[in-house]
Amino acid sequence: MSTVITPPLPSVPTDKFTKADQADPPEVSLMQLTSIDAAEALGQTIPCRAFDPEVFFAETPADVEYAKSLCGTCPVKEACLAGALERREPWGVWGGELFVQGVVVARKRPRGRPRKTEVMA
Repeated sequence: MSTVITPPLPSVPTDKFTKADQADPPEVSLMQLTSIDAAEALGQTIPCRAFDPEVFFAETPADVEYAKSLCGTCPVKEACLAGALERREPWGVWGGELFVQGVVVARKRPRGRPRKTEVMA
C-alpha cells in the first residue's frame, strides 16, 4: 500500500481581496425595506415575521387559507405582493396570494385525484 502525500496549499492573505472580488448580495428593493422597517418602527405586526415561516409554504389547502388570512391585516401586503410578482416567486403565500410555479392561483388543490362527481356543499 502506498501513501500519497500532498503538499499543503499556500495560504492567501485576506487583505489582498477587494470588495469587487466578493460576491454581491442579492438586490433588495429599497421600497420593500423602507415599508417593512417603517411598519415595524411604528409597532405594527408583520405576520411573516411574527409567525413560523413554514406557515406561508404550507401543503394543505386549509393551511394555505390560514396563511392568506394572516396576510389580511399586514401593513405591507401590497408591497409584498408587488415584490413577489416582480421576482416571480415559485411558490408560497406572498401578499395574501398563493403562488404556484410563479403564477398567482386562487386556491390550492388537495393531493390526490379529483372526484368524478361534484360534492354537495
